[in-house]
Amino acid sequence: MTRDITSLGGATVITLVTVVVLGVLLLRGKYALMVLVLASVAGGGLLSTLLKNAFDRERPSHIPHLMEASSPSFPSGHSMLAAVTYLTLGALLGRLTTNRREKYYFLAVAGTIVLLVGLSRMYLGVHYPTDVLAGWSAGVVWAVFCASIARWLQQKGRVEPAESRPG
Repeated sequence: MTRDITSLGGATVITLVTVVVLGVLLLRGKYALMVLVLASVAGGGLLSTLLKNAFDRERPSHIPHLMEASSPSFPSGHSMLAAVTYLTLGALLGRLTTNRREKYYFLAVAGTIVLLVGLSRMYLGVHYPTDVLAGWSAGVVWAVFCASIARWLQQKGRVEPAESRPG
């Protein structure tokens, strides 16, 4: 069995995607959004770890695992971090444009990635469906919470407003 270092919901890819987005925000001078993205992803990772340790559920043993997994099973960390990261980034990208079709596209891509990550965790035999559902749920709640804070800060003028572009 191999370690899952290339999974879209794994720490390696989540970190790489986050660093790339932070770089784009740095180039655009969106420093407050950089802090929000970093806090969202890092906070989601911390929340995932706390939840896994609190529930300490064993991984499925009645089906073969197609990869190595050693941390507690509930909630699915990959599913949760995918939801936190990709939904937060989809919402962030949506806030950087006024084009409604682009907003929907960003969220649709993010949602598709989140769905595929969760389904892959069950396919690999390392999670029960309830683990994935809990990961998705916690990740969505965290992403919505972070997006709400971003919107509130934007209304207060503490975070840069969306760029004006023709729709």
